[in-house]
Amino acid sequence: MRWLLLFSVFWYSWIILRRWLAWRRMPVTAPPAAFQPSTAITVIIPVRNEAENILHLLHDLERQHYPRELLEVLVIDDHSDDETATLVEQFILASGLQIKCLQLENYVKYIGKKAAVQVGVEQARGELLVFTDGDCRVGPEWLRSYTFVYETDQPYFISGPVSFHNTHTHFERMQLVEFASLIGIGGASIALGQPNMCNGANLAYRKDIFGQVGGFAGNEAIASGDDEFLLHKVHQAFPGRVKFLKSPEAIVYTSARKTLISFFQQRVRWASKWKSYQSLQVQLVALSVFLVNLLLFLAIPAALWGNLPAWAFLLAYFTKFAVDFLFLREITNFLQTRRFLWYFLPLQFVYTPYVLIAAVWGLLGRYNWKGRTIKTYERQRV
Repeated sequence: MRWLLLFSVFWYSWIILRRWLAWRRMPVTAPPAAFQPSTAITVIIPVRNEAENILHLLHDLERQHYPRELLEVLVIDDHSDDETATLVEQFILASGLQIKCLQLENYVKYIGKKAAVQVGVEQARGELLVFTDGDCRVGPEWLRSYTFVYETDQPYFISGPVSFHNTHTHFERMQLVEFASLIGIGGASIALGQPNMCNGANLAYRKDIFGQVGGFAGNEAIASGDDEFLLHKVHQAFPGRVKFLKSPEAIVYTSARKTLISFFQQRVRWASKWKSYQSLQVQLVALSVFLVNLLLFLAIPAALWGNLPAWAFLLAYFTKFAVDFLFLREITNFLQTRRFLWYFLPLQFVYTPYVLIAAVWGLLGRYNWKGRTIKTYERQRV
């Protein structure tokens, strides 16, 4: 077992160190003060039961440093059973923004986030579509940062950074550090020309590109993945046209899960799409993460029972620890959350079993999300 363990650790380390270097080399985007946007933007916000949060986001959009005549906002309500739609309609009456609230219940058999995104794309008038979620917060330079990259580099798909805010508990801060690693891996992989992940809370793409790559055709069966499957499609059809927006001004903030159950449900939802990845490079990265965590988990009883030399056990754990720490130090520094980096230590003790359980459950089980029970092996209606 020792050689398989060490091979998996060094394979994983090679993947992470390449991305650490790619992240360091990636320039930070900073639009000059004289930059004047000229791109018509539609912000698309799929929502379900976001009455507690949606007004905060809409107020953030009102404070954008962006020409009002070039900005449209579409809120697509996915059968909310709270006051989300009512609050949005009331906000529209007092706002100077171009805002529409669309109801998925008016579309036959349309349900779920992918359906909401599809309706938003169909109804959008903007050239560049920017996406976020109803529970997010954005800064005043958010859209201006996107447009600067879009007009300067002309990408077809742009992935942006996401971080947690209002993390008051140890549990939430551990999530912040773990989530930072996912954002970093996604951004650095894009910089390497090997896109593997992004986050639907902060991304953008050209409206016409959605149709050119076939939208969500081919992965309608997966309730999750409205972001990453499209990322993979765009990269496959248009290599080199995917960009990561490395800008502190473009960070979108959301909240960590408050309970262990809701956290686990979220991670199972994310893991449920792994089996449908088509790209070999993406599959290999996912396999590397799963394999190294599986073998590190098995190494504990193997070392205790004398089936694994102590030197191999310590070398494997120390190597992974050092590589992860090096990478996370860069990412948390960019996200301005480096003061929470020490939560990386306790995270190491729970990360391995959590990854294994979430991965297996995501492939074989079910999860609850937004008041719905979704079986990971059943088709979703779109």
